Amino acid sequence: MIGLRDVLRAKKEISKYLSRTPLVYARNISELMNCDVYLKLENLQPTKAFKVRGGVYFALLRRGEAQKRGLVAASTGNHGQSIAYGGNLIGADVIIAMPHGVPEVKIKRVKDLGAKVIFHGEVYEEASDYAERLAKEKGMIFVHGVNEPLLYAGVGTMHLENLEDLPDVDVIINPIGGGSGAVGAVTVAKTMDSSIKVIGVQAEGAKSFYLSWKSGKLVSTGRADTIAEGLATSKAYELPFSILKDKLDDVVLVSDDEIRKAMKVLLEEEGQVAEPSGAAAMAAVTKMKENLRGKKVIAMITGGNVDPSMLKEVIES
Repeated sequence: MIGLRDVLRAKKEISKYLSRTPLVYARNISELMNCDVYLKLENLQPTKAFKVRGGVYFALLRRGEAQKRGLVAASTGNHGQSIAYGGNLIGADVIIAMPHGVPEVKIKRVKDLGAKVIFHGEVYEEASDYAERLAKEKGMIFVHGVNEPLLYAGVGTMHLENLEDLPDVDVIINPIGGGSGAVGAVTVAKTMDSSIKVIGVQAEGAKSFYLSWKSGKLVSTGRADTIAEGLATSKAYELPFSILKDKLDDVVLVSDDEIRKAMKVLLEEEGQVAEPSGAAAMAAVTKMKENLRGKKVIAMITGGNVDPSMLKEVIES
């Protein structure tokens, strides 16, 4: 479990290396949605995704050990970039295991940060199991993309910025893959003011957390079929579930088609490039339009690492 104090500690450390991202009022989208929509632009991070906050914080706190042993992680892209970025920052060797099918743009950016990439499995969980075995064999530090509390504290700093910039927010909408972003949201927002609604978003084709939240127990679908690779987990994880199960106000499912439309809206109306998982919160805003009428809403634009071919397809659709 993490608390607001942990997030404040993380802010003190990572603010030396990462600038805060803007929270912008989306005027055109607000008019379309009949509510005040603010976009938290984590797609403007140096890795174009929110997870770099957690990777930098982990690397800084485990600096000495990481420099000696190196870091291993599994990722569909953005967690891998975050650990590669943190490792590069402190001068540590990094290996990232990725499932097959990860967009080339994410693979290239992990490699550009100096990490070695190994492909294994078809879904995140298969790559993660392999990465954990590899870390044991090589004596390296395994950084789990979901069950590592230091990542939550680092990621939570984006929600600290949200409350500093918009203290009277009514609703925060955050995508859920593993759950670190949503954990940051409830940790900060619910501590500040329990009346702030925190809503999670999952892809219809990767809804293990949604099913777990609805049933009150961990559920694994064993599959992840979505264009949003950042949300493509095939099971719910115990640590984030234990934190989120009683604190989230709702979890919304969005289809791949709704995600594509949200990507197009963000690009055409606000000039923002979002990857599929990064546009999921915007898709949820559209889906929940009637329930959000008149409210101040923060949609977390969590990433912008999208293949040019997909972006072209979305623009032409």
